[in-house]
Order: sequence, then structure tokens, then C-alpha cells
Amino acid sequence: MKIHDLQPPAGSNRRGKRKGRGIAGKGGKTAGRGTKGQKARNTVRLGFEGGQSPLQQRLPKLRGFKNPFRVEYQAINLDTISESGLSEVTPEALFELSLVGKGNLVKVLGRGSLTGAVTVKAHAFSKSAEEAITAAGGTIEKIPLPFSVRPPSSGNQHMNR
Repeated sequence: MKIHDLQPPAGSNRRGKRKGRGIAGKGGKTAGRGTKGQKARNTVRLGFEGGQSPLQQRLPKLRGFKNPFRVEYQAINLDTISESGLSEVTPEALFELSLVGKGNLVKVLGRGSLTGAVTVKAHAFSKSAEEAITAAGGTIEKIPLPFSVRPPSSGNQHMNR
């Protein structure tokens, strides 16, 4: 068998309907479009509502509020800290292990438990994480945030006027 001998199975490929080719074939004269009107004569663009103001124009453009002063933390849980095997946990050490991104603010959360005493340095702690670290005999050190008052994000210059 050669490539030019290949054929689809009988009945699998049907010819397309040839519309608008006279009354002899099905789909002649009006070709399934009914009689008269815009849809019978040409195509109507997507979203067109007959001259009525379209839905995408009737709806308001901007919704909600984006807080320019939001502080984004990268979360690390206690079970991740205990699996890492570090005795002193810092954002730099977590970055070396690819657990956080570079320059991210780190927040320690309380999922899981610690087996030994660990010194944890982070920007923020949940209450349950603080309690679990101190209960295991570890110490907590809060790193000050790299800003005192967060400046507005670049997308909101109109707020500075």
C-alpha cells in the first residue's frame, strides 16, 4: 500500500451542501435563510443588536477597586520549614532552596508542626505559627518592612494630584 492508495472509510466524508444553486438541489432559492430581512441579505456582525446599544456598551467599563497600598507576602508553612532541615530560616535561605522568589516579603503560616528548635526570621507571622515556633523552643525575629508608607503603584498616578 502506498500513500496515494489511502482513502477514508466509505461514508465518513460527506460533501458539503451546495446552497443557492437553483431549485433542483435542496437549499435553492432562499438557501435556508428564510425570506427578506438583514440576515437573508448579508451577514450581521457579532454583538449587533439591530441598532440598539449593544450589551458590551451598556455595561460599565471599570469595576471594583484595586488597593495601591496592598502588601503582598509569600506564604511559607511550618511543615515546609521542618522539611527544609534549616536551623536558621531567613528569606535568603528560603530563596536558596527555591521556596520563595527573590526580594519577596515572607510570612510564616501555622500549617504543620516543628520537630526541633528553629530560629525564624521573616517579615510577618500568623499567631498560630508564632505559638508553634515558641512552643518547639525556637525564636522569632520580625524583619522590618522595606518601606514605612507604601508608595502608590505605578498604575495610579491620578491619585497623586
